[in-house]
Amino acid sequence: MNRKLSVPVSNMDAPSVHLAHAAFSVNRCPNCVSWSRENVLACGTCHSITLYNPQEKTVITTLNGHTGRVNCVQWIQKPDCSAETELVSGGSDKKVIIWRTEGFQLVHKDVLEGHTEAVCAVHAVYRSAESKDDLLVASAASDSTVRIWLRSQSKTECLQTLSFGNGFIQGVCLSFLPDTGVAILACGGDDSRVHLYVKQDGQFQKIQVLPGHEDWVRGVEFTINGKDMYLASCSQDSSIRIWKIFAKTSLESLKIDNEMIEENDLKLKENIFTVKEEGSEFTYAVTLESVLAGHENSVYAIHWQPSFMKDGSIVQPMSLLSASMDKTMILWEPDQESGVWLEQVRVGEVGGNTLGFYGCQFRPENSMIVAHAFHGALHMWHQNPNKQDEWIPMVVISGHFNSVQGLRWDPDGEFIVTVGTDQTTRLFAPWKRKGHVQITWHEIARPQIHGYDMQCVAMIGRFQFVSGADEKVLRVFAAPRNFIENFSQISNISVESLLSNENANLPEGATVPALGLSNKAVFQGDLSGPTIQEDTFSSVSDQYSQPYFQPLVLTEPPTEDHLLQNTLWPEVQKLYGHGYEIFSVACNDARTIVASACKASKREHAAIILWSTTSWKQIQSLPFHNLTVTQMAFSPNDKFLLAVSRDRNWSLWRKQEGIPTQSAEPHFTLHASTNKDTSVHSRIIWSCDWTPDSKFFVTGSRDKKVIVWGDCQVSDTQDDNSCASVKPCSSLLDVGDSVTAVGVNKANASAGSYIIAVGLDCGKILLYKWQNGIAENDWMKCYEMDQSLCHTLTVKQVCWRSKPGRAGHDDQDSAEWLQLASCGADHAVKIFNVKRSIFSL
Repeated sequence: MNRKLSVPVSNMDAPSVHLAHAAFSVNRCPNCVSWSRENVLACGTCHSITLYNPQEKTVITTLNGHTGRVNCVQWIQKPDCSAETELVSGGSDKKVIIWRTEGFQLVHKDVLEGHTEAVCAVHAVYRSAESKDDLLVASAASDSTVRIWLRSQSKTECLQTLSFGNGFIQGVCLSFLPDTGVAILACGGDDSRVHLYVKQDGQFQKIQVLPGHEDWVRGVEFTINGKDMYLASCSQDSSIRIWKIFAKTSLESLKIDNEMIEENDLKLKENIFTVKEEGSEFTYAVTLESVLAGHENSVYAIHWQPSFMKDGSIVQPMSLLSASMDKTMILWEPDQESGVWLEQVRVGEVGGNTLGFYGCQFRPENSMIVAHAFHGALHMWHQNPNKQDEWIPMVVISGHFNSVQGLRWDPDGEFIVTVGTDQTTRLFAPWKRKGHVQITWHEIARPQIHGYDMQCVAMIGRFQFVSGADEKVLRVFAAPRNFIENFSQISNISVESLLSNENANLPEGATVPALGLSNKAVFQGDLSGPTIQEDTFSSVSDQYSQPYFQPLVLTEPPTEDHLLQNTLWPEVQKLYGHGYEIFSVACNDARTIVASACKASKREHAAIILWSTTSWKQIQSLPFHNLTVTQMAFSPNDKFLLAVSRDRNWSLWRKQEGIPTQSAEPHFTLHASTNKDTSVHSRIIWSCDWTPDSKFFVTGSRDKKVIVWGDCQVSDTQDDNSCASVKPCSSLLDVGDSVTAVGVNKANASAGSYIIAVGLDCGKILLYKWQNGIAENDWMKCYEMDQSLCHTLTVKQVCWRSKPGRAGHDDQDSAEWLQLASCGADHAVKIFNVKRSIFSL
């Protein structure tokens, strides 16, 4: 059976797979979010750019092209204020990419290579309204250079390289001097100064250096109001400076040249420079307009409100937005009478173990603002139309900010739980809004915020899970009453159907003590908080109040600060037994046994431990493998436990019938396994899963092979020593890249055929149908997800919904749809709606 084959491919042109949800977070870099005039956010997420519609609360598409982290993104504004069609980005892969879109779908990209280190800032402008193809791009990188790129007649070349010695440029901005075609470039550096360049004779020449800041300049941005140009700069010294650049008349220039300034004149210092264009000379002055000192920590980003067309002319509102590490965004405007710049609005987040904001953006018509935070979360506010000075937080997408290691559907298929190396466990569910046809997915709880990188998770019941992290302990969590009530409201499911009589004594929520590491349950009687009088403190710690959980009734998904502080689940059990960090965990369908394994380099540590979910005691240890068990899976009929390992072998354990849970007798015995001679896989086996009839199981390996094994049906009289009965049942499927995840759907495609999803190391997800009993062409590739759908880094896990239909939808014909969830090292969690008809061909 060890033969390779050419796989037939079914018709993959039809849109049979739709992206239902993509959870993401923004990269930990300034200027990684940009808002288009058509209300689409472009966000740098890991190695990709995600286009997100905040009005519909859905991801439109993903632009993949960078091979390193995306550090900066900008929609390229058109001179006539029409909708943007291009954006520019820079990444840690040393590349600058210009993306061209139509209907927010990628149609072309130009990759600009030349930098020798990571690109950290980028900005682009069209040269004129008439020649929309001509583009000027400035990019700053960690190689201490700023490169100027010129695209003309669809060809892009490096026009000039500006060197800054050993210094670094953190922000760049291009524009054109008012009433001229002379390009001007501002660079904010780690020397606490702003460097100004103008383009003369085809090259950029330094004309001014603006001092004043006392720490690194993090951002610079131009805007033009009438005949005056304004430059805003922000710095780690917590201040913002606004510089005014304006044209000097010939008389004023003569007065300056002849130093005809009266002694009693009190004026700010003006820095004068002259530019030439088409034989004419123009003199400009740069002066400090204002210093804004309202933030209490480093200011990482500033953004002028975009201009707009009114009565045929361009109007530029004088509104400036700033984002700081003090967890606030401030909207600044000049006073109409005095011209003094004042703080108009201040928004932000309070509490939680977070740092501040890295970037900020206006929606072009000034009705919404957004910030992205240190941990990748988006924070969005919209202006109350009835009360102009009131800004209201909005529901916005969220996700992990590091690799997502594992995910599981709940037994009823209503939500998914994910774990990641960002040390969080997150819960995503569909939001069913009354009067809305569209269903959107959102993070509605963050049950665990840990101190170790999370590695694996398994559902023990509908509202109970066990998770493993880079520690020796397994932790069990159960949902509090407040979560169940809010889940009922958001998902439009009757709360009575979710709460049973057994849940009468559920805690309301959970909190983490000041010096504790475990989520402590908060009951109804605890909600009043501590009542100890000051003179009766029994210890020093009693003087400081705990961050008590506050129950809230939600009718929409929670905001980031609520997720951080108010959605923890109580920890109900700790399981001790492993000698090293937990790596994999599984639970049987009856929810009575949990299997766990840890990292191991010796046989004694690679043993699987079985736990009872009633007593939470260890009931058996299963030693066999010599290296880490990478994944485990119980068969749907609970008769078998399958384990795959780094030692390139798998082991199949058979449940012994009739043995009580508390009995000391072995509950599982080794039924079948592979060894060095019989193992078909030649590299680490990363993943495994069972077919719904428990007859076969699937393994996927780093050797690029997927194999179906069986037959695992056994009779009660069969001899346990039946290793020879489990053999490869399929031909060897070579998918062309390391296989890191496999998942078998619980519904068969047809009689004797099975639906299998395969996740690869490169990020691709392939959908196959395997037909049992066919000697040749038993594998059929039914769908290969294109680049805009799939992950950009390793697929860590794929998991089908346990029942047909789409979660949150009242499908008339639910059997037509299947749902697949996936997670990857690209920080993404994705949910796909898959038409079942593609497997019927």
